Amino acid sequence: MANELPDKDTINGIITIDKEKNWTSHDVIAFIRNHFGIKKAGHGGTLDPNATGLLIVLLGNATKLSDTFLNHDKEYLCRVTLGETRDTGDIEGNILSVSNVTATHEEILSAIFELVGEIEQIPPMFSAKRHNGKRLYELARKGIAIERKPSLIHIKEIEIIDIKIPDIIFKVLCSKGTYIRGLAVSIGEKLSCGAYLSDLRRLKSGNFDLSKSFTPSQLKTMEKNKFYESVSRI
Repeated sequence: MANELPDKDTINGIITIDKEKNWTSHDVIAFIRNHFGIKKAGHGGTLDPNATGLLIVLLGNATKLSDTFLNHDKEYLCRVTLGETRDTGDIEGNILSVSNVTATHEEILSAIFELVGEIEQIPPMFSAKRHNGKRLYELARKGIAIERKPSLIHIKEIEIIDIKIPDIIFKVLCSKGTYIRGLAVSIGEKLSCGAYLSDLRRLKSGNFDLSKSFTPSQLKTMEKNKFYESVSRI
């Protein structure tokens, strides 16, 4: 019948979520599974709990495409705060040092645009990258630091939105494997004042953006029919 819901085991497709703060990527997936009766669901690239924006949710057989989405270029809207270093490189971390920001507008621009192109980046200790089967952040929380090999990444484009010291807001288009908190730390090092990532929003992943996405809050009141209709089938 036309009004019947599809079987939860036959939902194969993609839906884009505009993740809100304080939701982990796993929280979103678990909610969708439980609330809409979806048996199999995953995502195409995690977001930190304090980050917002595009989370690509893969349903059914679409979960096999996870690696494809991980390889996509990503676009982010970032806010970097100068004058502090934090152990995690982002707003969740403990403050390690505080400095006066004496850099000029021109020096700030120079430090940012030096990052454009192919650069080597060392994965932060507070990251989901694995070492001998363990996530680096699991080791970091135990006070363990290990030597990490740098990875080659490509910062394809940076667009400055606003500079009001101590905050810098910009968009960045980058390759897979880029740690935005790592870019923030690099900017602070170049300016000799320290910096951390104070806000992050993912805008795009490959050809997917936020134009047809739903927040977790919207999902809570969404009927199953509407959810299933919103899935892009594969």
